Amino acid sequence: MPFRAPVPEYKFMFDHVVDLGQVTQTERFAEADQDVVDAILTEAGRMCEEVMYPVQRNGDLEGAVLENGKVRTSPGFADAYRQIAEGGWISTSADPEYGGMGLPHSVTTVVNEMMSASCLSLQLNPLMTQGQIEALEHHASDEIKATYLPKLISGEWAGTMNLTEPQAGSDVGALRSKAEPNGDGSYAISGQKIYISWGDNDITENVCHLVLARLPDGVPGTKGISLFIVPKLIPDENGNPGVANSLKVVSLEHKMGLHGSPTAVMQYDGATGWLIGEPHDGMRAMFTMMNNARLGVGGQGVGVAEGAYQHALAYAQERKQGRTPVEGGSGTIIDHADVRRMLATMKADVFAARAIELACAVAIDMTTATKDPEWKARAAFLTPIAKAFGTDTGIAVSEMGVQVHGGMGFIEETGAAQYSRDVRVTAIYEGTNGIQAMDLVGRKLMDGGEAAYRLLDEIEANAEAARGTFPELAEPVWEATETLRETTEWLVAQGDMNDRFAGCVPFLKGFARVLGAHYHLRAAMGEGGAGARTKLARFYITRLLPEHAGLLAHAMRGAEDLYAITVDDLAV
Repeated sequence: MPFRAPVPEYKFMFDHVVDLGQVTQTERFAEADQDVVDAILTEAGRMCEEVMYPVQRNGDLEGAVLENGKVRTSPGFADAYRQIAEGGWISTSADPEYGGMGLPHSVTTVVNEMMSASCLSLQLNPLMTQGQIEALEHHASDEIKATYLPKLISGEWAGTMNLTEPQAGSDVGALRSKAEPNGDGSYAISGQKIYISWGDNDITENVCHLVLARLPDGVPGTKGISLFIVPKLIPDENGNPGVANSLKVVSLEHKMGLHGSPTAVMQYDGATGWLIGEPHDGMRAMFTMMNNARLGVGGQGVGVAEGAYQHALAYAQERKQGRTPVEGGSGTIIDHADVRRMLATMKADVFAARAIELACAVAIDMTTATKDPEWKARAAFLTPIAKAFGTDTGIAVSEMGVQVHGGMGFIEETGAAQYSRDVRVTAIYEGTNGIQAMDLVGRKLMDGGEAAYRLLDEIEANAEAARGTFPELAEPVWEATETLRETTEWLVAQGDMNDRFAGCVPFLKGFARVLGAHYHLRAAMGEGGAGARTKLARFYITRLLPEHAGLLAHAMRGAEDLYAITVDDLAV
């Protein structure tokens, strides 16, 4: 069952749904015209189909292992990575001064999504490096940039980020890692970090770790944390990998999925590192890396959903089972109503999650190009939705893909279960989806809901514009948006943050449902109202959008009845 990169879908969405044109019309991204973007997407799609997808199963069946203190990667990963690096696919948005392409983040988002669909385990490596490149571009000294950026951008070196410790997961401020000045501008980093994606490998010359640690005068909590770059091999005077640093991979985690991606426990014993940014300002520097990584992880969810959908669709078109009610049909299970329902749901939700993801990427690009605070607020508001809904969609679609396969979905040789196992962690890392939802109703509503209301105004204006052509679709979108506005107003009015947090997850899901309907309606309008996208929009708006009502009712219940259920009540 070959993977096909959905390049035509991306082009349509850029042209008719999220308006990439407003990005490429700016001075900052003027060189990324339609011909350039089309060529990039086509070539990236070919690479994903021909280079990455063929090693997808190898990564699952023969995962990365730790042998004599060294990580050995899955068969075929080294050659595939080499082609990724040589093609420039790690550095599509990186600064051209250091060898990057300087393309819009929207284009990188699409490339990363295709890579995730073809082989998520391997795609994690470039994603981590991209985040490190961005953090260094914004916060590192010129000397650090000159040493590290060209090697990271070329793919000769790989990057990671080290936040989590055994006692400090989401509560990063509880970390114990220490940094002691060496007196020569470097620092001795000591501590243990866990869950480090691609903590080591045998396919790049060097691995560079961004490590959070506390200086001797660092205050407790997140305000006392600093950020350091700690390479596996210390660069010599010429910037080439030199002597080994005092760090090691203690072990690799045994995981339910992503077997091809080595998830390491890292030990630092006075390892040499250099400060990135200002002392005690490490979280701000790290969040530069994490925010776009959150969008990237949302894209991973969408990518895996695309791969799982294609896998299920191909199976449904081949599997003959029972009598089907469609006269002149294929006689395969795709003609059964429930299988058709599952496939339509999968495709409709992939579209919705992808549109939210790309709308967020466009907002990031417009922020970069214009410095407009409204675009910055739009990007910030959409980021937790894109991350959480994208990964929830990946989980739901891949699970549904197993169901489409029936009993064969539970048999590993079909490959259907791999999508479900691989994508499950995406709802956990880079901030759990619950934390994303808390951020949405907390920090992202601290403006009194202004960013949210501007977005709702746009959705309603689009629905009004569609009434003449699609009255039966425009009306429910407009009504759902009004319900969402009322819920947002209720949340903004709550002084007790726990009342917001109690309903934050259903609020995020309800917001995503309405956004998905908005983008489906835009697709129908862009298509002209007589094609497959219009039919899919009708399916989404009439069958899936109604879920928003229950979700938003849940969001406005507050915390009182939740805590009325005591710990004893929850006990068995």
